[in-house]
Amino acid sequence: MSARGWILFAAVSVIWGVPYLFIKIGVEELSPGFVAWSRVALAALVLLPLAIRSGALRGLPLRWLVAFAAAEIAIPFPLIGFGEQRISSSLAAILIAALPLVVAFIALRFDHAERPTPTRLMGMLIGLAGVVALVGIDIGGRGNELLGAAAVLAATLGYATGPLIVKRHLAGSDPLGPVTAAMGIAAIMLLPFGIGDFPTEVPSTDVLVSVAVLGLVCSALAFLVFFRLIAEVGPGRATVITYVNPIVALALGVAVLGESVTAGAIAGLLLILAGSWLATDGRLPPGLAGIAERVRGAPRPGVSSARPRRPRASWPEARRLAGPSARPRP
Repeated sequence: MSARGWILFAAVSVIWGVPYLFIKIGVEELSPGFVAWSRVALAALVLLPLAIRSGALRGLPLRWLVAFAAAEIAIPFPLIGFGEQRISSSLAAILIAALPLVVAFIALRFDHAERPTPTRLMGMLIGLAGVVALVGIDIGGRGNELLGAAAVLAATLGYATGPLIVKRHLAGSDPLGPVTAAMGIAAIMLLPFGIGDFPTEVPSTDVLVSVAVLGLVCSALAFLVFFRLIAEVGPGRATVITYVNPIVALALGVAVLGESVTAGAIAGLLLILAGSWLATDGRLPPGLAGIAERVRGAPRPGVSSARPRRPRASWPEARRLAGPSARPRP
């Protein structure tokens, strides 16, 4: 992976590790559907003038934009908010970490380039065991929390489908156009929530700030960077941001919201991350692999890397070694 790919990867990993905290704050006073609609509508309003001015909306495939908007935004956003009304933000992020596993499962049917090898298949099974451990140990038989976990896991289906649509049908476009169009389409899809769940009172400052961050940073900016990342490294590697997302979300949940981390959560996270790593072939990305090779081949301190020089043969000796055809230059 190129240096540009790593920068994009780091940016998306951090930006999309943050939303779980702000969604948790937002759904304390607003409905999940209204939080989803307001962040998407805000992102669309900010991006639309830029897209119109640059002409980025011309010639876009409407059918695939609708599919992307539904799979990546309109369906997962309310589901995650619904889930976070019942489970912690850190647990939601850990469940989303199963995303590479879902991509691998979907690729079995739809994308030959992303189909899993035996190593990937083993990773999928390990990751699935992590999800089972997380839900079984950390949640147990608590029905309300099981419902929330199921909603978050259902959201991963959309998140897994979205990058595949981008790769096949939207990757060649300027990201500003598809992202703006998808945000506008998703805002229309979620409009019933915006109307039906409109708050009767002005939300608190914390909630308003949360919605603003979700719309401007975690939606508008994040999707622009994510499109660039998919174009740079492909959908399979792009979804590996979920290795880092739960760590960021976990840290924020503990530090800001005072959420506790259980043994079941840690066991599930480790299994899911290990399975996700194997599900992407269990190899270091090329960028890191190259660095590792250079480090491995570097000379040890105090040891010279230069090859020992052979003693120079005299001219008669050189003629004898080279054979009878060797003659001095005129």
